[in-house]
Amino acid sequence: MSNAFVNRHIGTDSAAQAQMLKHLGYDSIEHLIEAAIPESIHVDQFRAAGSSLLPEPATERETIAELRELASKNTLRRSLIGQGYYDTITPAVIKRNVLENPSWYTAYTPYQPEISQGRLEAIINFQTMVTDLTGLATANGSMLDESTSAVEAMLLARRSSKVDSNVFVVDTHVLAQTKSLIAGRVAAVGIEVVELDLAAGAELPEAFGVLIQYPGANGRIWDPSAVIEKAKAAGAITIVAADLLALTLIASPAELGADVAVGSSQRFGVPMGFGGPHAGYMAVRAGLERSMPGRLVGVSLDANGEPAYRLTLQAREQHIRRDKATSNICTAQVLLAVMAGMYAVYHGPEGLKEIATQVHERATALAAILRAGGVTVTHDNFFDTLHVSVPGKAAAIAAAAQAGGFLLNQVDADTLTISVDETTTPGEVEAVAGFFGADAAYQAVASAVPAKLVRTSTYLEHPVFNTHRSETSMMRYLKRLADFDYALDRGMIPLGSCTMKLNAATEMEAVTWPEFGGLHPFAPAEDVAGYVELIAQLEKWLVDLTGYNTVSLQPNAGSQGELAGLLAIRGYHLANGDTQRTVCLIPSSAHGTNAASAVLAGMSVVVVACDEVGNVDLDDLRAKIAEHGDTLAALMITYPSTHGVYEHAVPDITAAVHAAGGQVYVDGANLNAMTGFARFGDFGGDVSHLNLHKTFCIPHGGGGPGVGPVAAKAHLAPYLPSHFAIQNPHHVLVEGDTVSTVTHDGAQISAAPYGSPSILPISWAYVRMMGEQGIRDATASAVLAANYISKRLADYYPTLYTGDNGLVAHECILDLRPLTAETGVSVDDVAKRLVDFGFHAPTMSFPVAGTLMIEPTESEDLDEIERFINAMITIKAEADAVLAGQWPADDNPLHNAPHTAASIAGEWNHPYSREKAVYPFAEGLDAATRTMRVRSKYWAPVRRIDNAYGDRNLVCSCPPPEAFEN
Repeated sequence: MSNAFVNRHIGTDSAAQAQMLKHLGYDSIEHLIEAAIPESIHVDQFRAAGSSLLPEPATERETIAELRELASKNTLRRSLIGQGYYDTITPAVIKRNVLENPSWYTAYTPYQPEISQGRLEAIINFQTMVTDLTGLATANGSMLDESTSAVEAMLLARRSSKVDSNVFVVDTHVLAQTKSLIAGRVAAVGIEVVELDLAAGAELPEAFGVLIQYPGANGRIWDPSAVIEKAKAAGAITIVAADLLALTLIASPAELGADVAVGSSQRFGVPMGFGGPHAGYMAVRAGLERSMPGRLVGVSLDANGEPAYRLTLQAREQHIRRDKATSNICTAQVLLAVMAGMYAVYHGPEGLKEIATQVHERATALAAILRAGGVTVTHDNFFDTLHVSVPGKAAAIAAAAQAGGFLLNQVDADTLTISVDETTTPGEVEAVAGFFGADAAYQAVASAVPAKLVRTSTYLEHPVFNTHRSETSMMRYLKRLADFDYALDRGMIPLGSCTMKLNAATEMEAVTWPEFGGLHPFAPAEDVAGYVELIAQLEKWLVDLTGYNTVSLQPNAGSQGELAGLLAIRGYHLANGDTQRTVCLIPSSAHGTNAASAVLAGMSVVVVACDEVGNVDLDDLRAKIAEHGDTLAALMITYPSTHGVYEHAVPDITAAVHAAGGQVYVDGANLNAMTGFARFGDFGGDVSHLNLHKTFCIPHGGGGPGVGPVAAKAHLAPYLPSHFAIQNPHHVLVEGDTVSTVTHDGAQISAAPYGSPSILPISWAYVRMMGEQGIRDATASAVLAANYISKRLADYYPTLYTGDNGLVAHECILDLRPLTAETGVSVDDVAKRLVDFGFHAPTMSFPVAGTLMIEPTESEDLDEIERFINAMITIKAEADAVLAGQWPADDNPLHNAPHTAASIAGEWNHPYSREKAVYPFAEGLDAATRTMRVRSKYWAPVRRIDNAYGDRNLVCSCPPPEAFEN
């Protein structure tokens, strides 16, 4: 059918593919795939045709109907569970213009700052919001969730503290999911956790760090400044996990003396989503910023000396520092950070305080009604959460509330907590009180914030937080920022190793449904039956596509999936008594996260060389295996390799590791090159993480969200992530033709039981609409596009690595080093010049410096592919003109790229024309095409940005408007 979804998803039709195949010398796409993918790993070698567990493809309409049916099986009740997750109101202007807008959600991490100024400004708004509310000096661009942020703060404290101790103190009133996540992470890195009731005056031991929840999980607000002062005097780094909304009313972590603040921005307009995704945050005092994990946006200058935003201090990140990085976190939760930051922009300081005051008023009114009815509310000082003592009655009251449409948090048989939020009404306060037998009318009462902790310091004074009050103004601000940026709605983003494919509208539709977005992650199992069913189906499909036996969807990023897989290997070795197995072999070409994750899993990294054609050097691998003997824990290998080729020796590689008692971790970043044709589990993989934000169509969101499921063989199943609050502990187990279930009992890896489940319907819908054959067609089309680009550009730029048949996988690495050596034109020059042609640059200098890695994906049509090829050919001609002396080396279209509208409006003293500067694509086009492309041209808002200046002059909050004056 011409209107089948597979034909909407794949950009090239049969005629275009025939033309591309002819250029490559193949008569069919099947023959191309047979030549490219080694026969020894082909799925047909391992299972009978027709045995796939994937259903036949559904139409878009059928898929939406099935999702509606699944959603209807979820029960929406008013959640008053709290514990880090709260109902919130997403302003419609933000929902429509950010969350549902492909200009925001299809963008990539802003590594090319000149074409990312809009989301960089949005992220710096978020950072400024966090620094203002916490009172600390610097905040990063988001974390994966609150609990992960707390773990990262603990690791930061260990790096930064001068105390010779491995003890980390956690207050007993820290959120349960945070305590659980910390407990699961510390053993691998040699940290001892001591839990103390610090509010009760517990004596601090010698420790490198202390974590306090503020307000506590029990709702209590208390003044921890004396504890913080004492801990700091002893050399510890102090961390406060703070509620951002509460901080509009209560003293900031900085005012308490804290070194670090962590938390979640979820209640700033981001739906609960059954646990995620949400943007966690981290802020630090001056002096700790270079130890922070994650992305950090700063202010620099462009070539005109005008302020411009960029990612700063990147040298500390995992893709550069590898095993010495501060963290394995790659991208985090940018789209959600943008939403939270815009919530603050829209409401401003007065609006946020008004919301917080209303929330607090609801809580104090409820406390008054309960007390008047003879119910014990434990604490006098609180913000939004009441700790209620009901000896022996907690279960009965919680059940009555549930029957009445409310969910309370049962702490134990005698205790409940109740957390109100910005959606709580006076009528709901009265109804909840009624479940306790308290019957009185709603009435505002005095504040329950202790006088000495009432916030008096100002926040959010920058004009951006005090300007956009009308929806018209806010809509135009969001539009202006979106227009600054380049996303998939403008054109191809050919980033190698990133898989910037279509995020179809039908796939995205269910994300904003309240039946998926409005559920608390700790809701009872009977309320989330639709989610549980969808998750089980997706688990089964992913297991089928990877050749493993089971999968956990809990990791909320690829980096966390990596870590979960390595921790599973560690758990397996420990269970077998092989405590000495701690060496992880990693090829020199590996993703930077691999080495950083291995270190966090308690392993030591040993690098394996690659040979001259880019494959793992088998001789060096065997030598390293022999050298490390029974200390070998694992090999991490990416397949296809990060060099963009299918290594034929991969079965020999995995067999050698297994023979030595090691486990094989296969990085799933490049799964889009083999889905449907080969499976990791078939050629020796024991465990892999997948990237649902690459292969399975979850959008990148400008740097998150993502989902990084970890799939494994059955022997590793007991060590995959678990969670104390999981609604269904029985995960899919596929063994041959048998589908059953298995429990996962490993360390928790994300705050919520299922990580970021509200975006799982995207991947579910993709698989449901594509089916097995559609997914195979997508893979084949992606491989065809990459090989076509490689062949078409072969006379201009050599492809650095190819497989045995001269073919690449789904991406190709163009070697620009000869061009640079000959002409002086750098890979950076080429990347910036592509902006003038209306393209996002490919991946620069990874995995080899001085190269461009190009991944067109299956979603681009032949016209867009040809447009990119012609741009690269024109750029080569421009470089040749520099070599020939036609233009000076320091004044030519490449060196000066990108060109802005402002740069051609003023005086023009360059040796090339204005038209050559900004319309380099126009030569040779017919009149109609030229007019269309000139009219639709993307204009970079700033000129090339000075990276070194930004690192030397660190500014990571909103610059004053005066900074933008000429």
